[in-house]
Amino acid sequence: MRALFVFATVACMAGASVACGGSSGDTPVTPPPGETFPSPLTVASGLQIKYFAKVPGARVMAMGPDGAVYVSVPSGNKVVRVWDTNGDNVADSARTAVGGLHGPAGLAFHKGYLYIANEDGVVRAQLDAQGKLVGSVVPLNTLPHGGGHSTRTIVFGADSAMYVSVGSSCNLCVETDSERATVVRFNEDGSNGRVYSRGLRNAVGLAMEPSTHKLWVSQNERDDIQPDHQNLPPEEINILQDGKDYGWPYCYSHGGAPVPNPEYNDAGRCATTVSAALEMQAHSAPLGMTFLDKATLLPAEYHSDLLLAFHGSWDRSQPTGAKVVRVHVAGGVPTGIEDFVSGWQRSDGSRWGRPADVAVYKDGSVLISDDQSGSLYRVAP
Repeated sequence: MRALFVFATVACMAGASVACGGSSGDTPVTPPPGETFPSPLTVASGLQIKYFAKVPGARVMAMGPDGAVYVSVPSGNKVVRVWDTNGDNVADSARTAVGGLHGPAGLAFHKGYLYIANEDGVVRAQLDAQGKLVGSVVPLNTLPHGGGHSTRTIVFGADSAMYVSVGSSCNLCVETDSERATVVRFNEDGSNGRVYSRGLRNAVGLAMEPSTHKLWVSQNERDDIQPDHQNLPPEEINILQDGKDYGWPYCYSHGGAPVPNPEYNDAGRCATTVSAALEMQAHSAPLGMTFLDKATLLPAEYHSDLLLAFHGSWDRSQPTGAKVVRVHVAGGVPTGIEDFVSGWQRSDGSRWGRPADVAVYKDGSVLISDDQSGSLYRVAP
């Protein structure tokens, strides 16, 4: 796979017929007519949710300096540019901005470049004023890949450093690669990589808290714990510290304290780890998240809080998740959660959608991506 990726990069530079940039023009992208969802969505009081665009396989979103929404599509190995040309808050055009990628997930704009976190490493793309690729993508680093948990997420800190989450290769194991189940810190050019925090089984969501500038992550905890695999262990929000260990695979957080996993039963090691900042319903599969300090269309009481997408469980007799929750924040720490948008999961447990990411749109509203139905939604008063 790495060889194919290098070939694609070289072929782009040589002008071969490899999908590297977008098409010459936008193509129509029309959401379903009206506001009819397969089943009703319930949104927080005073707000409404509408379709914004259809993007099959939509995963992570990033707001571009051109005002467009950039969406990663791991299943299509591409990043799609979605644009509302007439300002009616419904997207009406889209095209591939960057193609020929390798399982792209995380996106971040930083100092005029689009950074894309592929499964095997971060690449950087330069886009023109119309969001079209200039030249070819530039590989910046390599990341361990293969096994489970293939998505990589990226964010830049107040120090301009690049932080990338790398999930574990397994449900529960002692990794042989020191960069698995970690968040790795790099210089902004991809150099000098080192493990920043470890013991993070799959920290998909990354966001910088705007007042403290600390890095928050949402963590998918282990499966198949006995005897109560349906309700243990809790999913987590962690506030990362440099050099700290957050427990996996040896322990998990429960009741505000580290608990040894029965497979290792190492209480001494667990005593040296950092417990979760917030524990949430087991197997909710928390993915993308965003702070709401720039969500100016939402009521002021939201602006210190966080939105988090629950992709939903796969191993509970009564499914859970498939919703977006509001995480209340006070004094720089999470204090609790409540539903923000729900209804993708029907009363019989079946689902017609699975939220994957949340982002603040250019007008201060909120966008939600759904990779099952291939939709983007907009939430506003």
